[in-house]
Amino acid sequence: MKTVQQLLSTKSAQIFSISENSSVLDALKLMMEKNISALLILEDKQLLGIFTERDYARKIILHGKSSAETPIREVMTAEPITVLPSDTIEFCMGLMTDKHIRHLPVMQDNLLYGMVSIGDVVKFIIEDQRQTISQLENYISS
Repeated sequence: MKTVQQLLSTKSAQIFSISENSSVLDALKLMMEKNISALLILEDKQLLGIFTERDYARKIILHGKSSAETPIREVMTAEPITVLPSDTIEFCMGLMTDKHIRHLPVMQDNLLYGMVSIGDVVKFIIEDQRQTISQLENYISS
């Protein structure tokens, strides 16, 4: 079974984050600039939460709050669900499906190791299946 570590080795190690005191507007600007849909909330390298487009829609827009005046700490998802580098991709898929989430921070020894999205998982599985199919085709042909 393929692991989160193997998935992370195929993608950029760059992690985008913002401080808990930053405004929602600052977070949205960074998300737009980086073309991402989630930001980790970090203070002194400690994971405090995650802020996603879903948080924005449900906690800012629907409540009539101001993006410029609301600090991230008020609307972030505190204590996000995390996974280990040794967890399997299948485990991540199940967790994302069961919990209705699209992003999983990857932690090891209380340190942030990376983040995987549902898109990362799907791409990884598709590529893994392509390789398996190619190997089977080569085996059958030989």
